[in-house]
Amino acid sequence: MDEEKTGKIVLVTGGARSGKSTFAEKIVAQSGHAIAYIATSQIFDEEMRFRVALHRKRRPADWQTYEAPFDAQQAIEAAAKQHDAILFDCITIYLSNILCQLEEQELDKPEQIYALTHQKISQLIAAAQAAAAQGAVVVFVTNEVGAGIVPENKLSRIYRDISGLANQQLAKAAADVYAVIAGIPVNIKALA
Repeated sequence: MDEEKTGKIVLVTGGARSGKSTFAEKIVAQSGHAIAYIATSQIFDEEMRFRVALHRKRRPADWQTYEAPFDAQQAIEAAAKQHDAILFDCITIYLSNILCQLEEQELDKPEQIYALTHQKISQLIAAAQAAAAQGAVVVFVTNEVGAGIVPENKLSRIYRDISGLANQQLAKAAADVYAVIAGIPVNIKALA
């Protein structure tokens, strides 16, 4: 008898080098046979080249990678046609890509940036919900960037704020929300 797959959205959050991507990779590896990896990074320097290489080295060769620094909902839609598990890594890099495309004068209009962010995350959620309805598990990785001091410059403050708002939006849509600290995942949505 074939086991019926139940799709869902999962959010994995944590600080830098907390183990969140490694944990998210385990979730998709256990959730599906055909796995898609949606990469949002753009390589502009050697540090980012090194970080991307670390992620690539960990991934099995049979995972299909979709490069999606912008309009990533299209990558989720395409991946859902062929894959039963989708890993989106990561939301905060995706938001950074969007934010860095704005003109300087647009940074003086935070309400418009918040609206744009809400729209972009809503598009990702809609694509993920459609994939989950077809039985796919969609795992989003994000960073908790607001736990430190208030940043000195405007761009950093806006980034911190939109990241927090996006994380809340995704957490509301997710069936499971894991916080990863020191490599230890805890399903905080189950505890809420």
